[in-house]
Amino acid sequence: MVYSHLIITNPRSGQTMIFRKTAKDTNGTLLEIESFNPPSASSEPEHVHPKQESSAEVISGKLHFDINGNVQIIGPGEKVVIPPGVPHHFWNEGPEEARSIQRFSPALNTESFFKTYFALARDGKLNEKGVPNLLLTARITMHYQNEIRLTSPPWAVQKLLFSVLSPAAALMGYKKQYN
Repeated sequence: MVYSHLIITNPRSGQTMIFRKTAKDTNGTLLEIESFNPPSASSEPEHVHPKQESSAEVISGKLHFDINGNVQIIGPGEKVVIPPGVPHHFWNEGPEEARSIQRFSPALNTESFFKTYFALARDGKLNEKGVPNLLLTARITMHYQNEIRLTSPPWAVQKLLFSVLSPAAALMGYKKQYN
């Protein structure tokens, strides 16, 4: 379960999140996370939030955002807002840790996705690009398809492939959520 003030850490990226407002706190209207991102050469995989607006407001440090192919560098007091369905990813080129407030509206089940993703990183189940194996990706993608999707291959291809692979992955013991 996710609750306000819960702290999770991704050992692969070093990112730490503190859940400030959860879906339960806001009747599903908002998820608000305080995020700490150390300098890193790696970024999260490019993705979309198909049914959510997301935003990030930098408190300290700087974050690089690639939003639909356009890179923006934002610093303290600056904010980016990403409409639903727009491809993006972010990273911190350093030299200092970046602290930001990330918001997702509506909240949907995004907090559970982050717990799952960070648990996979903790358990060494992500490759160098931050993606799990194909069967696990199928299982998780179908479960969180309203919250987050990778941009490649196209969603129609993913949905077709993962609709077949996800039940097989379940039979093989792959879970759709990890803690």
